[in-house]
Formats: sequence, C-alpha cells, structure tokens
Amino acid sequence: MRTLLAQLVWTAAVVVAAVLAVGALLVAIGANTENDLVRFVLDLADGVDLGVFSRENGIRQFGGDNAEVKNALFNWGLGAVAYLVVGRVVARLVSPGKA
Repeated sequence: MRTLLAQLVWTAAVVVAAVLAVGALLVAIGANTENDLVRFVLDLADGVDLGVFSRENGIRQFGGDNAEVKNALFNWGLGAVAYLVVGRVVARLVSPGKA
C-alpha cells in the first residue's frame, strides 16, 4: 500500500511539474491565449504555482523586454523543479524501506 501511495505522490509531482513547464513554453512561444486548450493549461499552471512561483508576483520579477516570458520561464521553471524535488523526497519517505 505504501509503495502505491509513493508512486501516486511521484506521479502527481511529475504531472504538476509538466503543467508548469508546458505553461512556461506556451508563454515563451507566444501561444494564442484565445485558444481554449492554451487558456486551460495557463489557468491550470496559475493554479498550481501556489503564488510562490507566480509569473505575476513570484520569487523573481524581471522588467523590460520580454519580461512576461522571463517571469514565466524562471518562476514556473523553478516551480517545476521544486515540485519534482519535493515529490521525490515525499515519495521516498512514504515508500517502505529496503532491507
């Protein structure tokens, strides 16, 4: 049971990290925000960034040319890495120890 829970935790962390990474990529390539799928991914990424990794008010805010792209790539990229690290640590803590 603990192995399954650890796998679920890791899978959830990977999915959230992927949402943040895809969201950052969509901002970087200037995807059409009128497209429902693009809007869905960006809204989902805004929801899972926890405010800490927000592209509007995240850990680091850039100014000047391409500030929106830089903010998304830095903050959501950092958020994706954080989810992967925390997900791996929690999965290891939950999984049964190896003898």
